Amino acid sequence: MRAWQLHEIEMPNGTRSPVVLDSGDSRAVLIRIAPGEELGEHQVRERAWVVVLDGAVDVETTGDTITASAGTLLEFEPTERRTVRSAQGARVLILLAPWPGPGHYPE
Repeated sequence: MRAWQLHEIEMPNGTRSPVVLDSGDSRAVLIRIAPGEELGEHQVRERAWVVVLDGAVDVETTGDTITASAGTLLEFEPTERRTVRSAQGARVLILLAPWPGPGHYPE
């Protein structure tokens, strides 16, 4: 067993410096979104789960927008496009599985 105290991990400023907690058959990434910052429209090849640990985020997908506060778990299908932004700042945990997903690395 391994364990992480997510609220105790030093976080760099902003989304350009995620902390990869694990990368094996799945991937766990911790990201701090600074106030007013966003993860621009993107998609991944894997199924993605996003847990809002602190703060709140606005998540926009095709035709849907929600505000997710601390304690919210979001699930995205592989290749589902989304934008994640935070007016006040947030800390999120992203889980990707399987890692890497089919087509993640071009052959």
